[in-house]
Amino acid sequence: MAVTDSPRTVRVRPAVARRPVIGTRHTRATASRVAVNVSLLAFSALYLVPLLWMLLVSVNAHGSFRLSVPSPTGENFRNILNSDTTYRPMLNGLLMCGGGTMLCVVCSVLAAYPLSRFRSRLRRPFLYTILFSTGLPITAVMIPVYSMFVQVNLIDSMPGTTLFLAAAALPFGIWLMKNFMDGVPLVLEEAARIDGANAMQVLWRIVLPLMWPGVIVVTIFTFIGMWGNFFVPFILLLSPEKLPASVGVFTFLSAHDQTQYGQLAAFSIIYSIPVVMLYLVLARRLGGGFALGGALKG
Repeated sequence: MAVTDSPRTVRVRPAVARRPVIGTRHTRATASRVAVNVSLLAFSALYLVPLLWMLLVSVNAHGSFRLSVPSPTGENFRNILNSDTTYRPMLNGLLMCGGGTMLCVVCSVLAAYPLSRFRSRLRRPFLYTILFSTGLPITAVMIPVYSMFVQVNLIDSMPGTTLFLAAAALPFGIWLMKNFMDGVPLVLEEAARIDGANAMQVLWRIVLPLMWPGVIVVTIFTFIGMWGNFFVPFILLLSPEKLPASVGVFTFLSAHDQTQYGQLAAFSIIYSIPVVMLYLVLARRLGGGFALGGALKG
């Protein structure tokens, strides 16, 4: 008896129109990018408007608190470019902030190296203490600091104020320097120790050259923090000839609407030059990052 197979029915599904997924994703990405750029421009305007006011008022013969088209003049700069108003306060600020920054960076390197390389039971509590010190407001300790400075006869002393500025910036410097130092591999130090290098030679000849961008970052942040510090020198320094430029800005303000806005804006521009110059000089060393690639080869 012959068996015949029944013919199979082949069903063809209709083609479903697919959505252009790639085009949709591209549109959404473009819209998100535009929204982010608009938000960044809006936030940037909040910072650019005060800078624009400072530039316009500094060359305005009738400068005021309102932003207006200036009447060009150089009288504001001529009035402040003298020893008592600008030159001496700027020099005092450079001496105190420069010396305090150098002292803070050196001490931060020496303190961060054992914290990064050696293990101890006191390491974690010490790091937590440093982290707590970075968030401690300076106004909370100024009264006991002032009393201590009076007892040790350091009040109205520029070296004493420099030491305190360095000590106040030291917790942040140690914490930041330790994080940068953790990125330097131990293999290089072990190779240097095999060749007969001691701990200080390893630190200054191996570790620091590899983490030089980190040292620059700590230097810039420390100097900016000291340069803009008004409260500490205002409390610890009494003689007008010892005050830095950060306190000199206060002399242009008046409570009776007699503020010389033109001279204040001109002084602010000159006051900002050291920070801008420091960043421009040191920023070149930040582009390359850590030079670990060639050091680990071979």
